[in-house]
Amino acid sequence: MARQTTPYGSWTSPITPQVVTAGGRSFSMVRFDGDRILWSEGRPEEKGRQVICTSESGDQIRELIPEEASASSRVHEYGSGAYVANNGRVFYVEESDQRIYRSTRTSQGKIESTPITPEPDRPAGVRYADMDVSPDGAWIYAVRETHGESGEPVNDLVRIPADGSAPPKRVAGGHDFYSFPRVSPDGRTLAFTTWDHPQMPWDGTELWLAEITDDGIEEVTRVAGGPEESVFQPQWHEDGTLYFVSDRTDWWNVYRRVDGKVEPVTAVDAEIGTPQWVFGLSHYAFLSKDRMACIVVRNGLDHLAIVDLTKPDAQTGHVMTEIPFPYTYYGRGGTIVSDGKSRLAFVVASSTEAPAVAVFDVPDALGTHARLPESIHILRNSGGPEIDSEFLSRAVPIEFPTTGDRTAHALYYPPASRDHKGPDNERPPLIVKSHGGPTAYSTSELSYAAQFWSSRGFALVDVNYGGSTGYGRPYRERLKGTWGIVDVDDCIAAAKYLEAEGKVDGKRMAIRGGSAGGFTTLCALVFHDVFAAGASHYGVAELEALARDTHKFEARYMDGLIGPYPERKDLYYERSPVHFVDRLSCPVILLQGSEDKVVPPSQAEAMVEAMKSKGLPHAYVVFEGERHGFRQAANIHRALEAEYLFYAKVFGFQPADDFAPLEELRM
Repeated sequence: MARQTTPYGSWTSPITPQVVTAGGRSFSMVRFDGDRILWSEGRPEEKGRQVICTSESGDQIRELIPEEASASSRVHEYGSGAYVANNGRVFYVEESDQRIYRSTRTSQGKIESTPITPEPDRPAGVRYADMDVSPDGAWIYAVRETHGESGEPVNDLVRIPADGSAPPKRVAGGHDFYSFPRVSPDGRTLAFTTWDHPQMPWDGTELWLAEITDDGIEEVTRVAGGPEESVFQPQWHEDGTLYFVSDRTDWWNVYRRVDGKVEPVTAVDAEIGTPQWVFGLSHYAFLSKDRMACIVVRNGLDHLAIVDLTKPDAQTGHVMTEIPFPYTYYGRGGTIVSDGKSRLAFVVASSTEAPAVAVFDVPDALGTHARLPESIHILRNSGGPEIDSEFLSRAVPIEFPTTGDRTAHALYYPPASRDHKGPDNERPPLIVKSHGGPTAYSTSELSYAAQFWSSRGFALVDVNYGGSTGYGRPYRERLKGTWGIVDVDDCIAAAKYLEAEGKVDGKRMAIRGGSAGGFTTLCALVFHDVFAAGASHYGVAELEALARDTHKFEARYMDGLIGPYPERKDLYYERSPVHFVDRLSCPVILLQGSEDKVVPPSQAEAMVEAMKSKGLPHAYVVFEGERHGFRQAANIHRALEAEYLFYAKVFGFQPADDFAPLEELRM
């Protein structure tokens, strides 16, 4: 059927707000226990419950924790790293009380779950994450976070009897943060990483080795890292060699320690690593003693590669063969694991394929077989809605010039529809999306939230502005001291680049973002005059409040992004859009939770008053009972509808959808 010529923005689409929130299951923490593959599965239909699952004969999915349990850690507030498996046993952190439980299945098929850490004095006052089991199965090593009545939580490393016969014993302490406790194959050495305020783990971490004793550890030695070197994922080879990831060459690459000296394993201008926002991430895995698999991030896309550890190469460190699968995403942070033989397990996705848990049996000889999608076996898909692929826009990595004669990056989504095309004399409106974090990055997995816009005839560009990860350390450090400047400049540069390329209508460009992305959005709208409209979802508008009241992990984060507080209080004032709302000159829609304590409604209300006084079209939509970040499906639906109707009014197109009128709009 021929496509109908329809004005951009007015296209009918099967991707409704309901489809956006019905995206199905999410996956993380894929693991092997012998030949068995496990993963953590988030289920929105069960109020976000995190379930540890495995695939058994006939691809039957079986849960490994009790039906009332949820495996989720709150260490650093972001958590993850909430379970470990060993010889049929699963040790997991229970979300409700943050204790570690041991879960086993009886011969009758019943799940038995027993706590192995004591009940804390304060509810969820002692939390655990990032566990590893000793080779003999007798001990668990874990990160512990203890919350007292006042002051910062205390983080340390503990050793716990796997049978729960004794309380946890601290084996390392004194640093602000710990991660990756990993026991050597002979059970005699512990590797772990640390960092201290004001560093974030992507700024500077240290890798330590310590001899394990009956009483804990001794002979602690720093082997890598420092204030300007980010170390990630220490992992032991079966022969006892310690491998790890470092960005000492400005790119996260794999290294190993041999005879007390560190030598490179890979040497590519790409990322084999990721920021430690959460625990339990894995960017490489040993297939055998001679081969290693890794996830390589290049230009915003993930690639799977196999490294021959026996063949040094002057260009790449060791001979590396990329597998040209049709996937561009291997799980948040790029998680990959192996059975140590020939099988790999990971989460796979692309901009047109929803995430799924998959296994790949790597052939001895990498040839045409590795090119076939059939060589990937899907164990579990997301269960989301099926949408005709012609309605799905493929993410296109783009590079564009930005301020300072530099280059910035983004993922571009052109309009896509099976049923519609735009008029020849018209260019589509553009939405510039600013991701949160801000030290994060936009990934290429299927996002129905992005496809909601592109399938209606919008172009969308998801900007990985300076400060984003995935493009090397210098790119990541562009945001040092410049949050609210570099990120804004790059979003503006992306819009101007697409206009100059003739891909979008330069008079109908909008910018949107939430939380930290909302801060970038509000800065772009207040301090610049480029966009014709904007949408702030619970956007940060006042930086001092954020600096004064946040959790330990991010307590000194803005020291690097803005400057030390309160010493540079002047910068916090100058960068806060809420103080300069009189400069606003275009229509804005603000979407706000009434119970938001991070960005209180008063900040949005100040902007509303300024727009009223200047006679600017605007809309202010308040969701009762919502906090920072919308969680209720009905509110997410209405937020999308309201933003779409707002753009329709400002940009002058007829909405195709029969959404309830935007009564909050003031023209």
